[in-house]
Amino acid sequence: MILDSLKNAEAYYSLHPLFKEAFEYIKSVDFSKAELGKTELKGKDLFVVVSDSDMKTEEDAKMEVHNKYIDIQLPVSKAETYGWKARIELKEEREAFNEEKDIQFFKDKGTTRVTAVPGDFAIFFPQDGHAPCIGEGKIRKVVVKIRL
Repeated sequence: MILDSLKNAEAYYSLHPLFKEAFEYIKSVDFSKAELGKTELKGKDLFVVVSDSDMKTEEDAKMEVHNKYIDIQLPVSKAETYGWKARIELKEEREAFNEEKDIQFFKDKGTTRVTAVPGDFAIFFPQDGHAPCIGEGKIRKVVVKIRL
């Protein structure tokens, strides 16, 4: 997992061939005014989802993992807290891995909490269990999905 400011995004371009394109797109859009939904930048290899989501208590937030995609998550309207736990430490499956949606949920709770504010981003790799949307009220957020 990486948590940083968008001002430092260039430091991460070398981590994946599509990171530069993803971050340049992120920096070019005012997501507070963007339409909700999915925008494909490179088909299924790189796409962006803008959503207005209900935030949850830490107890209700679901720990999730992905196999095929890296997530870059950005809060737009307010701060967002994430629970984190190393995937190899996750023990309590909620359900089997869903190959079609590239997601599996766990009952485990995070061992670490981090908070991103608008202007920050969090990157979650397949080895990162993460429980997003911890907080109160609604949040506009962006999730960029990058295929490994």
